[in-house]
Amino acid sequence: MPELPEVETVRRGLEPVLTGHVITEALVNRPNLRWPFPERMAERLTGQRILALRRRSKYILADLDSGESLLIHLGMSGRMLVSGAMLGEFHHDHPAPAKHDHVVLTMDSGARVTFNDARRFGSMDLMPTDHAAEHPLLAGLGPEPLGNAFHEAYLIGRLKGRNTPIKAALLDQRVVAGLGNIYVCEALFRAGIDPTRKAGALSAETVASLVPIIRQVLGEAIEAGGSSLRDYRQADGELGYFQHTFRVYDREGQPCVTPGCPGIVGRIVQSGRSTFHCPICQR
Repeated sequence: MPELPEVETVRRGLEPVLTGHVITEALVNRPNLRWPFPERMAERLTGQRILALRRRSKYILADLDSGESLLIHLGMSGRMLVSGAMLGEFHHDHPAPAKHDHVVLTMDSGARVTFNDARRFGSMDLMPTDHAAEHPLLAGLGPEPLGNAFHEAYLIGRLKGRNTPIKAALLDQRVVAGLGNIYVCEALFRAGIDPTRKAGALSAETVASLVPIIRQVLGEAIEAGGSSLRDYRQADGELGYFQHTFRVYDREGQPCVTPGCPGIVGRIVQSGRSTFHCPICQR
C-alpha cells in the first residue's frame, strides 16, 4: 500500500498537469473499483477546472470549481499515469488504452491522466469541498506528520498511558495520518526504540525525539520519489528510490548499518505486519 511519501510524490507529479486546468473529457470505464463510483461521475467532472491539488494522509484531493472535490486513493496497485505532457525533461506520448485504465481525464492542455488499477483496490469519490473533512475516509484522521499540528507536546500527550506497542500506536491513523509500515520501521530504528515497547512506557524525551526523526525520514523519502515495492510508480511511470537507502526495512538477516554494531536485522510480526529492527540498537 503506498504510504505518505509515495502519495505526495504522485501529487507533486500531477500538480503541473492538473492544477489550473480544465477537464475537457472524463471517461469512466466501469461502475466501480473497491467501491461504486459516485453517480454521474464523468458528467460531474467534465468541464470542471481543478483549483488545487492537495493531499490528506494517503489520499489525493482535487478541488474543483464546481465546489466539489475528487478524492483519489491508489490502493495496492493503483497508478496515476500522465501522457501528452512534459514532465521534467521528457515528453510522454499517449499510450494505447490498456485493460485496466478505469478512469481517464483529458485536460485542456492536451495532457491525459489515467487511473490504472489492475487489482481494483483503489477508489475515487466526489464530495462537497467544504465538507471534505467529514468524508468517512478522512474523518477522525490525526494531524499530518509534516504539518504544524504534529509536534512534541502533541505526541507526548497522545501516547501517554497507551498500552499498545509503539509501532502499533504510530500506525494508528487517529494518532498521526499517513504513516505506514515502512516508514514507522525506519523511524523507530533511527530513534533507537524497540518496536515492541509499550507506547505509554516511553519517556517524554524519547517520544519527543520521534517527531523530528519521522519528519526527516518522510522528507528524505519524498525527495527520493518514494519507495517502489511491487506496483508503485510515480506519475511519470518512474520508480521511487528510497528503498535503496532502507536501514532496516526488508533487510532481515543483514548486518546492522550502525557503525560498530554487531547486530543482525531481525523480523517479527506485529498485528499481521512484518516489523524489521536491530535487536541491539533498538532498546
